[in-house]
Amino acid sequence: MYRIAKEFGFSASHQLPQLDPGHKCAHLHGHNYTVTVFLSSPGLDERGFIVDFADLAPVKAFLDSCWDHRHLNDCVPVPPTSEHLARFLFDWCRDNLPLPGAQALEAVRVSESESTWAEYQPDSSEAPPQSEATEGAA
Repeated sequence: MYRIAKEFGFSASHQLPQLDPGHKCAHLHGHNYTVTVFLSSPGLDERGFIVDFADLAPVKAFLDSCWDHRHLNDCVPVPPTSEHLARFLFDWCRDNLPLPGAQALEAVRVSESESTWAEYQPDSSEAPPQSEATEGAA
């Protein structure tokens, strides 16, 4: 099995009001986030790629236009924890990255710092095969 990953960065604020008022993350604060998208495939295409890294440009475009220098509480329908952001971005990638053939979106990781991250990787019962997930995607 081959596996690749590409990292993307953005800066944003958030607060987690569901936490105890004394918790520092209950207050408005920000991070320089890193998002890592993981793809895997049992084989390579005729160019020797799982996918061309340039094919992942829609992820950067989404982050830049929707989340960069924004307040994430206004951008997602769930409390913007790293865990929720990873799941949200996994679903977005699944629905918006056309991955033909056997390439599979494996996981999405969201890092708030160099030492903290959360990752979403569905188990086989949660996610449809990539070919079904991208049918009709523009």
